[in-house]
Amino acid sequence: MSKVIYIGSAGREYAVDAAVGDTVMAAAVKNGVPGIVAECGGNCSCATCHVWVSEEFAPIVGPPNDMEEDLLDMAVSERRSTSRLACQIRITKALDGLTVEIPPEQP
Repeated sequence: MSKVIYIGSAGREYAVDAAVGDTVMAAAVKNGVPGIVAECGGNCSCATCHVWVSEEFAPIVGPPNDMEEDLLDMAVSERRSTSRLACQIRITKALDGLTVEIPPEQP
């Protein structure tokens, strides 16, 4: 298990124990974290699980792939240099303590 901390748009933190191999999106949905809509169920075909990865974890998480880049360009929320789709981030032991912010506007 790795701990993932989600910060909602109002500043509330949600700490979740996530199974290695799950995605950041799946862990949020399983634990009722508000703001992660996940309309496509994790198929990388919407942008309703857009998150901003904390700067310290951005190099570990890595950059988005081409498909994810296209979806992030269409996201309702502000695009940042650490923007990712939570469905595309797999939990690993190296991500223990990962912190992500949930943008205020998700479709």
